[in-house]
Amino acid sequence: MRESIFIKAPAKINLSLDIIGRRPDGFHLVEMVMQTISLCDHITLEAADGAIHLHCSHPFVPAGSGNIVWKAAHLLKSTYGSAEMGAVITVEKHIPVSAGLGGGSGDAAAVLKGLNELWDLRLSPAQLAELGLRLGADVPFCLQGGTALARGIGEELTPVAPPPSLWVVLLKPNMGVSTGEVYREFVQGRVRTRPDTQRLVSALEAGDYQAMAESMANVLESVTFRRFPILRRLKQKALELGALAAMMSGSGPTIFALTPEYKRAAAIYNRLRHQVEFAHITTFWEE
Repeated sequence: MRESIFIKAPAKINLSLDIIGRRPDGFHLVEMVMQTISLCDHITLEAADGAIHLHCSHPFVPAGSGNIVWKAAHLLKSTYGSAEMGAVITVEKHIPVSAGLGGGSGDAAAVLKGLNELWDLRLSPAQLAELGLRLGADVPFCLQGGTALARGIGEELTPVAPPPSLWVVLLKPNMGVSTGEVYREFVQGRVRTRPDTQRLVSALEAGDYQAMAESMANVLESVTFRRFPILRRLKQKALELGALAAMMSGSGPTIFALTPEYKRAAAIYNRLRHQVEFAHITTFWEE
């Protein structure tokens, strides 16, 4: 067994998000293209005897059983580990919380992968994905990373070609959004624009910037934009400043803008960063 492991947990954005139905248990059925980006939390795992200890740099992130990272570690230990296994987990947050960027899910996925190695459990990706789904619908994608078409409740993943090289500008106002509340308030009849998911997948395979931009949409904007009009204004302003595409990620509130030119990304960042709590320029994730 190793004594310690350092692992990066990348954020994600949704290049598309469509809701196509609902299961009898109330969960929404989705069809979306997900993409990891190079903004990462940093996680250190150190071997310990018996107990799980969690430390997080963010003051508003719980350090105990309310944290998805803590839940991931205990689920892995109780399912496949033993009583003497333990770890000290230190999470250095760089991804904003409650932002639609998958920070919690990404951290949980990184801890599952890292502890699998630290504790020498030798679990397969499929076994880790099964545990991940018990923690949250985005965790299986975060375990896989890259670019993927997600169906079901998000757990049915098909890898797709990565997007062309683009700069990503992230803009998050000073607010948090509850994913559960957004999904509960979603009404199909209020959606004005839906993504063309198949065309988007084909555009990614062809490296076609324009078709990619024209195919992107997020139906949850119909909920979150109504609650927070500033998000609609940020999206429109990014487009006016020359973004190839701009969209809300997940249930929000982060707006991201895509452009092939760093100069354009910097212009969008500099014009809008004073209107938000968090602004950042990054790229798509590459291993």
